[in-house]
Amino acid sequence: MKQQFTAKHPWTILAAGAAIQVLTGIPAAWGVFQQPVMDEYGLSEQGAGYAFGILIAAFGVGCVLGGFLQDSRGPRCAALWGTALLCGGFFAAAMLPGGSAGSFFLAFSIPAGLGTAFLYPSIQSCAQKWYAGRKGLATGVIGGAVGLSGAFLTVFVRTAVSGFGIVQGIRGAFWALGAITLPVCLAGSLLLQDPPQDAEKQQQNDKNTIDLSPWQMLKTKQYWLCAGAVCFSTPAVLLFSPIILKLGVERGLDESAALWSVVLGSVGSAAGRLLMPMLSDKIGRRPTDLLLFAVSLGLSAGFAFAQGWWVIACYAGLTFCYSGLAAVLPALSTDLFGLPHAGVNYGFLALGQSVGSLAFPFAANLWGLEAGRHWLAVGGAAAGFAAMWVLKPAGQTPRRQDTGA
Repeated sequence: MKQQFTAKHPWTILAAGAAIQVLTGIPAAWGVFQQPVMDEYGLSEQGAGYAFGILIAAFGVGCVLGGFLQDSRGPRCAALWGTALLCGGFFAAAMLPGGSAGSFFLAFSIPAGLGTAFLYPSIQSCAQKWYAGRKGLATGVIGGAVGLSGAFLTVFVRTAVSGFGIVQGIRGAFWALGAITLPVCLAGSLLLQDPPQDAEKQQQNDKNTIDLSPWQMLKTKQYWLCAGAVCFSTPAVLLFSPIILKLGVERGLDESAALWSVVLGSVGSAAGRLLMPMLSDKIGRRPTDLLLFAVSLGLSAGFAFAQGWWVIACYAGLTFCYSGLAAVLPALSTDLFGLPHAGVNYGFLALGQSVGSLAFPFAANLWGLEAGRHWLAVGGAAAGFAAMWVLKPAGQTPRRQDTGA
């Protein structure tokens, strides 16, 4: 009965996925987590940055593990595991004693990163299968919810830290996040299911003649170019997300004005995730990514000299580009490598994000690059543009990318 209802109303898949993703945008809102986490758990600024980097790295690894689970057991199973891991991370952080700096990575960063990874690819792959002819629309709606999540979490955490609930501070915020995330993600996960088998096969025959297994994909030049582009997209935002509030104050904003960098950055992220996949349905995945890398390169250069409210404007533009690139990736992956192994193939591509989220901050800290972070971002955007420039279709019978099919 439930499958028949979903077949008649596939928008329920998008609604369930969007509801889940509104609660999972921790990276987009990390700026509001950073200082309270440092104060409560005794982390230095560099340590809090590594907590963020480990969370992103765990996301990349989790995309591979969750992709295998999604492809073998279905999106519902993967999403339920993701719900358990994410909520477990929230509750574990809430119970962690103050000053437990070393334990925070194990208690929160790793399970929360894995949990969001199990949820995101399972939802995206499921939505693309239901909307095989409009993959940009499907990924845009889900991605837009991820972007809006940053704004929601920013307001929610600020309110909770100020005294929302029984337990105050960041541990109270983690308790509250776990309490709201568990029922929403549990209910949404139970709604997820792949299309009926016969319809799915028909969609694959009509819309997607490419079918590369993960091991076949890993042998292609296209995979390494695409994963490299994902890696090079990270420094433009992830080098600055943990310190954006501090950066805004240093460049002429008061604390309340600097908070708008997180809020408008989240709005930019939502807009990029919603609009860019739909644009890619019109002009193609590769041209869209080339455009986003070019704009990111220019904004990264301007960000190095931005003062006052221009800091917020540049950062919001960079989050738009970064999130747009991330949102186009699932559709680009299935265009290049096919739908049958969409979950795990996307997971292997997301490993590029793991590498970038650890390598670029490590390089910046190792070499003491404060202002140089901006030039790492410029170099990353240029390298990403070059990788996409030489990217060509892969597979047995490549289709034109500009069809969006």
